[in-house]
Amino acid sequence: MSTTPDLLALGDDALIAAQRLAEWVSRAPTLEEDVALANIALDQLGAARLLLTAAGERLDPPRTEDELAYLRADHEFRNCLLAELPLGPARGDLDFGWTTAWLLLLSAAQLLRYTDLAAGDDVLAAAIGAKAVKESTYHVDHATQWVLRLGDGTPESHLRMQEALDAVWPYAHELTEGIRERWLALVEPVLAQATLTRPADRWQPSGGRTGQHTEHLGFLLAEMQSLHRAHPGASW
Repeated sequence: MSTTPDLLALGDDALIAAQRLAEWVSRAPTLEEDVALANIALDQLGAARLLLTAAGERLDPPRTEDELAYLRADHEFRNCLLAELPLGPARGDLDFGWTTAWLLLLSAAQLLRYTDLAAGDDVLAAAIGAKAVKESTYHVDHATQWVLRLGDGTPESHLRMQEALDAVWPYAHELTEGIRERWLALVEPVLAQATLTRPADRWQPSGGRTGQHTEHLGFLLAEMQSLHRAHPGASW
């Protein structure tokens, strides 16, 4: 898996996830968790830079990472819908259980995608994948520890964790296309140990990979791209 569209999709997943996670900076429940989420956001941004640079060099005409990040409209992004979802029940409403469920589902899929990338014949893509695997392994472990803690915690934390999982689960279908069984093998044991019920596979929203996004991506891009668009070509 190292075609230009694949690299672009993985890069967009990481870029949008970084922007989402950055919303937690200075708002996490503890200082330690504040630093942890900020570091995960930086890891996602670092992976996005490498992937978008690699994808941009293969486009005709070539495009830089900044052009791909800041000068595309929402329908040109290829991230999965899960990455762009607000990290709470509503836009601007951060919820830690929701974020934890979101991060587990997303990072488990990223770990598998990066592992496949690292094992491929494309030398550059393999190097990017090998670096990202190490970071994604930590992201999965971090999310797992919180899912276990909240899912198998108090009655209230269990209820809120289950509600969050039920809400984000449908969006994982698009994210795990082609790796579904391997992804379930990673995620289901965590849910079982956390005493959470694996949601049924019913509604399966999709469209992100073909540029059909939710309204949430537009709001996210408006904030992320505003400075670059206000001062095009500026240097610092």
